[in-house]
Amino acid sequence: MKPLDYKLIHALDTIINQQSFEKAAVSLHITQSAISQRIKQLEQIVAQPVLIRNHPLKATAIGQKLLVHFRQVRQLEYDLAGELNHQDQEKSIPLSIAVNADTLAIWFIPALAPLLKEYPLVLDLQVADESRTQELFKRGEVFSAISSHNKSISGCKVQTIGCVDYILCASPAFQRKYFPEGINAKALKIAPGVEYDQRDTMDSGYLADNYGVQAGEYPCHTVRSSEAFVTMAIEGLAYCLIPHTQANDYLKAGQLIDLAPDNHLKQTLYWHSWILEKGLHKKVSEHIVKFGKNLLL
Repeated sequence: MKPLDYKLIHALDTIINQQSFEKAAVSLHITQSAISQRIKQLEQIVAQPVLIRNHPLKATAIGQKLLVHFRQVRQLEYDLAGELNHQDQEKSIPLSIAVNADTLAIWFIPALAPLLKEYPLVLDLQVADESRTQELFKRGEVFSAISSHNKSISGCKVQTIGCVDYILCASPAFQRKYFPEGINAKALKIAPGVEYDQRDTMDSGYLADNYGVQAGEYPCHTVRSSEAFVTMAIEGLAYCLIPHTQANDYLKAGQLIDLAPDNHLKQTLYWHSWILEKGLHKKVSEHIVKFGKNLLL
């Protein structure tokens, strides 16, 4: 294979990010014909397609490998530029991170706040279930990720952040209506619950493990917001698992009730990042891990 031409991979990366040849061309200040030619040249170099031209636009397996390599090289360039010339720090530095909704709602922004104030970082947060954020990291779509998985891929490292204590919560009125005799399988099949999206398995797994109620056997709202989970519970619309740090004030005020004090869900979070990270990217990792360790159990 011929030596890699990074401007060709940059074109692929921009197309994937913009989800449009036209928008990618505008972003790179070239014509749409030129960006199409760059993709064609890249495919000729690797002797196979690098882009699946459907909606949404996706990289092929070899295209994904090229993107992972390109994004790692670009990360090193950003860090090196900062070390060689501090004036370059005036330019915006993109920072792509995969994070779960609960972490984002509770402590992630405060953890990064000092660095966001000091450096021209531009966040691109990919929000997904903590069991799926690692997928984005493996595909090279983000430079790091918060995940519930403790194993990473070659060339990357994993650091323990801490343990999240999830509490099954509901309002007092909801408890009186659906669980007057306590939590049991019969009542759970009638009471409405909440899940983040169709791929979220934390709540359904918890109910199956502790009460033998399987997914699909109970009514369940789909609400893609951690804050909305809390609101649904407070308003008496559903029961749901809420992190202790997020539920604590509402529990003290009597707006929420711990429905299963003997059945809390403990989930450990891990920080996945590239082992060769340095400079500003290393500072980001250090801030997030330190902040999380101080906050979580």
